[in-house]
Amino acid sequence: MAQYKSEVLHRTYKGKVRPLSHYSLGWLPIWGKALTAVPGVSAIANAALSLRPLAKLVLAGGGMDTRRGMVSFNTQRFSRWAKKNVTEAQARDELVGEHYVRSSTVQRGHRPQVLLWADSFSEYLSDAGARATVAVLEAAGFEVLLPESQACCGLTLISTGQLDAARARLTHTMEVLVPYAQKGVPIVGIEPSCTAVLRSDLKDLFPDDTRASLIAARTSTIAEVLVESDIDVPDLSGRTIVVQPHCHQHSVMGFAADRKILERTGATIRELAGCCGLAGNFGMEAGHYEVSVAVAENALLPGLRDAPENSIFLADGYSCRTQANDLAEVQGMTLSQLLTGGAASVEYSARAKRLPVARTEAGAPASMIGRAM
Repeated sequence: MAQYKSEVLHRTYKGKVRPLSHYSLGWLPIWGKALTAVPGVSAIANAALSLRPLAKLVLAGGGMDTRRGMVSFNTQRFSRWAKKNVTEAQARDELVGEHYVRSSTVQRGHRPQVLLWADSFSEYLSDAGARATVAVLEAAGFEVLLPESQACCGLTLISTGQLDAARARLTHTMEVLVPYAQKGVPIVGIEPSCTAVLRSDLKDLFPDDTRASLIAARTSTIAEVLVESDIDVPDLSGRTIVVQPHCHQHSVMGFAADRKILERTGATIRELAGCCGLAGNFGMEAGHYEVSVAVAENALLPGLRDAPENSIFLADGYSCRTQANDLAEVQGMTLSQLLTGGAASVEYSARAKRLPVARTEAGAPASMIGRAM
């Protein structure tokens, strides 16, 4: 359905003026790149957008619902932080040299290498999960490599039907990632929806490009990389983890590896079924708020309301964490943050608000619409 939607939007608006949200949300990586280009600018923007009247003006001007919270931007790009805090022992040209290939795996000494691919959400909007992923991989014995330039998967362009722009963006991304994939280096994604683009959408958009298939085969989630490893996990016996699997991950990669790792913590796992209701740009757009809330009432909001006070809300998806924060004032964390011991400092104290569910003209609860979508 998502693929059909993208194609319909692509054909409908090709060469035409698009809805405002296609520029505000579809071009979100562009806005993030601009606001984080000069140190200090994003901090000023965040302070200004924290003023609710101004935030509402920006939301309305961008075709978004004014009841939504405003995004905040990283005060420092993740790549700039990583270059200072991740030690790479060799340059890219040396990495791709044939003499580093051993049994189809690029290694230096006894440390297997992985390429950490930071998506635009991690790069510009929320990098706590990315930083924790570095820590988890290094603790597990991997040498973390970084791509030589930022590589966007074009997810927001795909979801708004801007497929020509998405293909151009992904062409650059393939050029950045394929040298590592050719040498067998695992590509570890952070944001599940973006990771799923490399695993699935990339092949759909470039069906005849062998690079797309190769990159898809080499791309993994952090859980898939670590699930067979003997890694230390925090002892969370007596705690409850309320986990919202991302829909894109559920449909493309699955959640089995994540589930196995979570079970090792000894915590009670409450895995929520179904969509959180935000669905990327959908729940942010004007006219979709009531349906978005109704979908959240299917599983997410009841799951948060019914959880014990000391529970942990886990959601690798940026959208899922945004929905929980917007509708329930509950802060979520990623799997990597959990594995680095972040749960010890988190208190689940906010209660999920029960929001009014809109009704259709026929009188049927809007939550029925959510299930049908």
